[in-house]
Amino acid sequence: MRIIAKSRLRKYWESPGNEKSQAYFNEWYHFCQAQNWRTPQEVKNTLGNASIIGNNRVVFNVKGNDYRIVCAMDYARQAMFIKFAGTHKEYDKVNAEEVD
Repeated sequence: MRIIAKSRLRKYWESPGNEKSQAYFNEWYHFCQAQNWRTPQEVKNTLGNASIIGNNRVVFNVKGNDYRIVCAMDYARQAMFIKFAGTHKEYDKVNAEEVD
């Protein structure tokens, strides 16, 4: 999968207090980059803790649910667009189907 907007991950881990997330986000990034998901079910089969939500989005749990990454998925183009990255607590404050 092509992952668009890695800069969102970088911006998060470069912000004060979030440096620890860098290793976990990079691990997630490289794992997803190696995938060839064609359907939401394939994502779910690979990552059982991912949540398939509306608006062609997937919520990925990172580091045992400490962090969440929301992506808009374009399976036909093999692309993932990062819409949100943050802690579970920060995630609870956004609408994952609409966050941009």
